[in-house]
Amino acid sequence: MTRSVRRTRRLLQLAGAGAAALMALSACSSSSDAKDTTSDSSNSASPKLSDNITVFAAASLRESFTTLGKEFEKQHPGTKVSFNFGGSDTLAASITGGAPADVFAAASPKTMAIVTDKKDAVGTPATFVRNQLEIATLPGNPDKVSSLKDLTKSGLKVVLCDKTVPCGAAAQKALDAGKLTLTPVSYEQDVKAALNKVELKEADAAVVYKTDVKSAAGKVEGVEFPESADAINDYPIVLLKNAPNAQAAKAFIALVQSAEGQKVLGEAGFLKP
Repeated sequence: MTRSVRRTRRLLQLAGAGAAALMALSACSSSSDAKDTTSDSSNSASPKLSDNITVFAAASLRESFTTLGKEFEKQHPGTKVSFNFGGSDTLAASITGGAPADVFAAASPKTMAIVTDKKDAVGTPATFVRNQLEIATLPGNPDKVSSLKDLTKSGLKVVLCDKTVPCGAAAQKALDAGKLTLTPVSYEQDVKAALNKVELKEADAAVVYKTDVKSAAGKVEGVEFPESADAINDYPIVLLKNAPNAQAAKAFIALVQSAEGQKVLGEAGFLKP
């Protein structure tokens, strides 16, 4: 074999090896690109919400939040919203004491501060609704209550929320605005307990929220009074620091603040924030 032929064959072998290497490199690059594309697609997809979230909420939010909880579960199959309703001060104390919860919705900034002062919340609480007081009387208003001053009449059994509870603090603020002194037959731990006393006819009247009178659906009669304008409560909501399911909790808060959530709350009698 001549030197010229051997050299030609050697050049052809090198060329073939180079082509094979280029093909392998191209395939590897394509595979890598495909992997990166898949990864990008996966990262951009909205994660599916699941598991339970626990919401601690003021007693006056019971009806509207229960409705929103069902709507949230409908929008996010696989989720479950559990509620703990009660006096905001009691709920706040439970949270700072370590009770597991994802969201806290309080009936006043003061009770929310119990949680934020302990650094148990994430970010700044947002006011999502406001609420105004109203007098709840027996159906038909047999005692002819027409003002806050009428509640001071001798012999009238009146119930108030405890002063540590937002509805009780607001009632005291309204009484102070009217320069009135009232000694109730009992102080209740949350607004639903105060309302229940009138519903059961164990009391003649109670100072509660307009939303509670509305939710009672004819079991009590509401009486508005001007001093209530001096005692309107802001309701803040916040994500809790040790939320077991923070992602779903944020989505629930977003629902509360959305137009849909505000509609439900407005229909319950809450005022816009």
